[in-house]
Amino acid sequence: KEGTFCYNTLECNPRRVRANRSAAMSTTVTLPADSNQAQGIAQYAIDFIGGKYGSNIDPAVWERAEMFHTDSVMCGVSALAMQTNAPCCLREEALSYPDPKGARVFGSASRCAPEKAVVANAAAVREWDSNGTVFGYNPSIPGHTAGEFGHNDFYGVVIAAAQVTGTISGEKALRAMICLDEIRGRLAEVFSLKSYKIDHVVHGAIASAAVYGALLGATVEEIESAIGMTVAHYVPFRAIRAGKQLSDSKGASAALSTEAAVLSMRRAMRGFVGPKDVFRNPEAIFRFFEPTTGVAEAPKPADVIDITLGNKKRWGPGPSPFNLVLTHSGADFAICGMHFKIGLYEHQSAGALEGVVSLLVKNPAVVKEGVQAIEKIRIVAYEPAFGIIGDPAKKDPKTRQSADHSMAFIVSRMLIKAIARGSLPATGQETWKLLMLSPQDYGKEALFDEATRALMQKIEFEHGGAEYDKRYPDGIPTSMDIHMRSGQTYSSGLIMYPPGHARNTTADLKDLLATKNKMLGDIVFRDQASLEAFLKPLTGIKALSPGDLEGIYDFDFGKMKEHACIDGERPKGTMSKL
Repeated sequence: KEGTFCYNTLECNPRRVRANRSAAMSTTVTLPADSNQAQGIAQYAIDFIGGKYGSNIDPAVWERAEMFHTDSVMCGVSALAMQTNAPCCLREEALSYPDPKGARVFGSASRCAPEKAVVANAAAVREWDSNGTVFGYNPSIPGHTAGEFGHNDFYGVVIAAAQVTGTISGEKALRAMICLDEIRGRLAEVFSLKSYKIDHVVHGAIASAAVYGALLGATVEEIESAIGMTVAHYVPFRAIRAGKQLSDSKGASAALSTEAAVLSMRRAMRGFVGPKDVFRNPEAIFRFFEPTTGVAEAPKPADVIDITLGNKKRWGPGPSPFNLVLTHSGADFAICGMHFKIGLYEHQSAGALEGVVSLLVKNPAVVKEGVQAIEKIRIVAYEPAFGIIGDPAKKDPKTRQSADHSMAFIVSRMLIKAIARGSLPATGQETWKLLMLSPQDYGKEALFDEATRALMQKIEFEHGGAEYDKRYPDGIPTSMDIHMRSGQTYSSGLIMYPPGHARNTTADLKDLLATKNKMLGDIVFRDQASLEAFLKPLTGIKALSPGDLEGIYDFDFGKMKEHACIDGERPKGTMSKL
């Protein structure tokens, strides 16, 4: 029925279904294409965070949320310690907007405008491009295979709301994080922003507006207004990711969009009325790029331009392009299909890095013989990996942001680290821990390391065609061959689910993430006790009281380890002269 939301019973996460199909049932809410989905998302956020559906969330979901949040925070504070430009710039900006009823940036007890705390913390979290990733692919739900990217950059929205209200417990905050990931994760499954050159962060901004509003007690109509403003006024295009050398805008995209979302929510709660029913709005991005009316009247063959020009029906009332299914109980939450990065790298390269590790563990002669013995390295992968990180122009990265989107650079750094050691452990688990790529592997010195750049020139990157493409985004299909000057060729075989991937069943994920947390924490804290004290509330967030939750990001910023800026001298803006 128009304007109503349907409650369905759907099967749980496919892995659990296979194990026990009769028991694996999870309740969901469906927001039909012919309903006001902005209001539906708002109502879902209010109901889910408010506990309407009870406590029927699988323990693995709570654990997953805690792990993703902790991972994101360690990425953020280490980026600040290494004096990366955008996080430091936005943190300084946030502190220039004092608000006694506001939120806090990492490592500060001073309160500032909530949207400024959010933009600063989210920029820090995203800077290394090392936190969680989603591929927007869930074949167990019809229509949920659009394959949009996304990252776990938005948890600071929840903490900001907790700091503003002072009444949110750790358990409620963790529930809100699950909710935020559910909304943005499911939107990524039904609408591919990248297909229209729109940056993927829009889905996270929509989720941020909904969750921030729900936590602060906004009405359904106010949240609808905030979502409408976010979509109508603040849509970033992928111009920020174009070109050979990338800028601060690429890493800060999620932060800037989320700042706009929180600001929109605050405005709506003051009475500002934004566009309503934005998912069915024919001039908003969803129906503009995927028309649901007027298609039959367009010339054949038709494209979006044909359907648009001179077509009055195309601009009339109609449904959104998708139904949206949101989970509220059980184990089949979007967060359980999201992926960790075991170190610093663009996620599309994860299969190649597992290829490096597995190949070297099985063939130690490669490490012993060294770089000079390697004739060439052949990597075969799928689209979009081939297009995003395989561009030959990216064999000459001049910025850290470009290096971590260069397959040749990423693979070469790991190989150089392995060869420099002379030998490796006998297991993939221990080898991953030893070779884990750190921020320093993308610093100015590493960026122009002669050995790394020489090895990069030996790498050939090929598109595997339909055979590889059909396996993505279920997995990350990649294979690697290392050809030696002796004539010997070593092969990794096909890699599908590398460590960190949601479908990986072989790696000890907790052990790998503990190593990553220590690697990043050692950049920030001067001793193990300080690191452990900072990690304790993060890993135990569910049990925190509202008062303890407010201070979850506290540490002595002035006592961090001192580092020069990882990228060289930071730009000196003219604002400092005013």
